[in-house]
Amino acid sequence: MARLPQYLRALTALAEAGSRTVSSEALAEAAGVGSAKLRKDLSHLGSYGTRGVGYDVTELHRHIADRLGQAASWRVVIVGVGNLGHALAGYSGFASRGFTVVGLFDDDPAVVGQVVGGLRVLPLDDLAQVLGEPASAIAVLAVPARHAQAVCDRLVAAGARSILNFAPTVLRVPDGVDVRKVDLASELQILAFHAQRRTAAGSVPQPGAANPRGASGASAGPLLPHALRRVEEVV
Repeated sequence: MARLPQYLRALTALAEAGSRTVSSEALAEAAGVGSAKLRKDLSHLGSYGTRGVGYDVTELHRHIADRLGQAASWRVVIVGVGNLGHALAGYSGFASRGFTVVGLFDDDPAVVGQVVGGLRVLPLDDLAQVLGEPASAIAVLAVPARHAQAVCDRLVAAGARSILNFAPTVLRVPDGVDVRKVDLASELQILAFHAQRRTAAGSVPQPGAANPRGASGASAGPLLPHALRRVEEVV
């Protein structure tokens, strides 16, 4: 399931470029995965390409979009309107993927009442009113780690059943509530680990050399603490 959005993004680009069919090799390269893995993934969905032709771009796009629930429009609320919350509220990519931000929430009196991204920031007491029936909206949690669990509890009590957590902490939720975690600091640490290994091995890529991970090859050691602090400030 984690790879399906990659396939959908690649198919969207192919459709916009006017492609009607695509081979498994070309689609795998566009999605950044192996062709054998792609064929196996799509076979689990019941999608099989035509030998010598490949996959129908429009049909496969529709099939994957249906599996990801993008046939319907999903309502999204953002809790925590700091730097990260502002950025998420203004992100234009949600609408093109079937997600509509319908509510912004914060408990800071200085923030409540402000208009961000065309929406007025509401107090947390209004969560249940905007969330509606259980599972009718996805909640994005963009608050500091020390407040995350308490706010999560309020979201669950208000009816949230799907939560995207940007706070660098593990949330405890009851059965029936799905949580996905986005940990920016952990991703930086993983990149720093690979950068450190390259530096220790003396395998710094030459200018212009292929680098599939997208890293520069320079040591991240001196910069990492500052980057991590900046991530924590944003979250």
